[in-house]
Amino acid sequence: DQVAYKLTTKQIVLDIPSQEVITKDNAIIIASAVGYISITDPQKAVYGVDNYTIGIQTKVQTTLRSIIGEMNLDAALSSREQIKTSLTSTIANEIAEWGIALRSVEIQDINPSKTMQEAMEEQASAERARRATVTRAEGSKEAQILEATGQKQAQILEAQGRKEAAEQDAKAELLLAEARQQSISMVSAPLTDKDMAVTYLLGEKYVSAIESLATSENSKSVILPADLPKAIAGMIGK
Repeated sequence: DQVAYKLTTKQIVLDIPSQEVITKDNAIIIASAVGYISITDPQKAVYGVDNYTIGIQTKVQTTLRSIIGEMNLDAALSSREQIKTSLTSTIANEIAEWGIALRSVEIQDINPSKTMQEAMEEQASAERARRATVTRAEGSKEAQILEATGQKQAQILEAQGRKEAAEQDAKAELLLAEARQQSISMVSAPLTDKDMAVTYLLGEKYVSAIESLATSENSKSVILPADLPKAIAGMIGK
């Protein structure tokens, strides 16, 4: 008799080579894993399969392709725990017939392929450019809205200012007319001839005008009429 095979009962770390896997949305990713197994029945491990190492690696790879093939790219890249659970539950029952217990399968790497990474980078760059364009457009739109609002408010305030100024001018004119009326009444009260009161007030205006002309730098001489009342009476048609 001689020993044909020697097996270890320790836990074995089994490397699963990297492979290209196509996702449901036709994206290519590179996936690799590592398995932890223990031989529970050496006779089945030796005589139940030709090479249990290659057999387990092949099963993990094919099962991994099947699981990831039913996922989209984003889900495959972010669902390591889900992939790990599916791998472990599927393969454990199959290799149990070989007298091998599967302790766990860990996803070592799962990354997009180089060409896929370049495409994703271009997509991300295009998305950033699109967002920047949208942000600039929104900022320009808000600026135009604010400018238009400011112009409208300025026009409203300007119109209100003109209205208030017109109202103030009207009030001033009214007060001036009332003051003139009161002055005429005060002057004409002691006089019997009402036209004389008007003549008196016009004479005051006339004298004020002559004084303004006299103080002017361009004025050389001022001639006053000899009979001021008659002159004023002539102006008013009397």
